[in-house]
Amino acid sequence: MTTWRIRPAAIADVPAIHDLVEELAGYEREPDAVEATPGDLAAALFDADPRVHAHVAVVGEEQVAGVAIWFVTYSTWRGRHGIWLEDLFVRPTHRRLGLGRALLSSLADVCAERGYRRLEWSVLDWNEPAHAFYRSLGALPQDGWTTWRVTGPGLSALGGRPGP
Repeated sequence: MTTWRIRPAAIADVPAIHDLVEELAGYEREPDAVEATPGDLAAALFDADPRVHAHVAVVGEEQVAGVAIWFVTYSTWRGRHGIWLEDLFVRPTHRRLGLGRALLSSLADVCAERGYRRLEWSVLDWNEPAHAFYRSLGALPQDGWTTWRVTGPGLSALGGRPGP
């Protein structure tokens, strides 16, 4: 029987988290899209006032097999904070152990402890296995909303300043 646990990420987990982010990008058909370095992740997750957080699924002694990367949001309609799940990924070799559900459960617990009213995320339209998994947990897709994004030169032009 495989033993595992969920815990908040530690600085020593950053290389494994970075590897998982790269694996996720490959799974999502964007293998060359990851620009973040392990240093970027370490700074985001562990600076003096982190605005990004992560929980990891650890299998056996200390093998990081899954990650949930998240940050706090705010709903003006509800008047409360929530959690936006940026990435959830479990290595294919460790799926079917309950790690994805346990990672989400740990975030639901954070919501309950802090009085947050939402846990939300986006899923690629073509990712039917993820859709089925999330539905099995009681999550519902939010029809009628389209994600919009501005990056690169468009972001620079919108802000009126030269970009990076």
